[in-house]
Amino acid sequence: MSDATAVSALTLAEVKQRLKLEESNDPGFFPEWRQPLRDLPEWECRWLDKLKADFLSLEQYPLREELVKMAMLGPLLSLAGFFQYPFYPQAEATVSFAAADNGEVIKGRVDLLVVRQQLWVTVVESKNKRFSLIEAMPQALTYMANSTNGRLPTFGLVTNGTHFAFLKLVQGDRFLYGVSDELSLKRQSNGLYQVLGILRRIGELVDNWTADLLA
Repeated sequence: MSDATAVSALTLAEVKQRLKLEESNDPGFFPEWRQPLRDLPEWECRWLDKLKADFLSLEQYPLREELVKMAMLGPLLSLAGFFQYPFYPQAEATVSFAAADNGEVIKGRVDLLVVRQQLWVTVVESKNKRFSLIEAMPQALTYMANSTNGRLPTFGLVTNGTHFAFLKLVQGDRFLYGVSDELSLKRQSNGLYQVLGILRRIGELVDNWTADLLA
């Protein structure tokens, strides 16, 4: 029987080597986060401003992952529409993946999955605010590689509550992934406006793709 390795124990370099992942720096590979977003209504901007202020007030205290999910991710995903049909949120699912090189089983736990008819819309890895986002990427990319649906991209979001980055992974001859710029609450402008806009765009894309597949 193959030994199992916890996903949380793997570095980004190890995941890229074992799963044959290659990062794309081509701006055209991941246009979804770069394209102009629709303006938000005033009430949503006020709501996001309060969410930002509340979370920045909390960060002076120790913040565990559970509080990051409750105080930041839950409200964001709800406003983005991922808690309503046809999306189905599945929390803390356990997945395993057989590495491409030696059949080693890599196991871990997804903090939050949003699923649309077996298509994973986004993989959310919340991390304690003391850790950088790159520490969440090995886990997120492993889960995304395990959930690819043929030619359709899989998207992910990694965050520690104050910083956010989006991921896109496509399966072809090899796994190719891209990473957005880091969006932050540590600026005068509210990065949550862009985070919400990108989440909604991902939801719309997946909705269209699924409709095409069912047509």
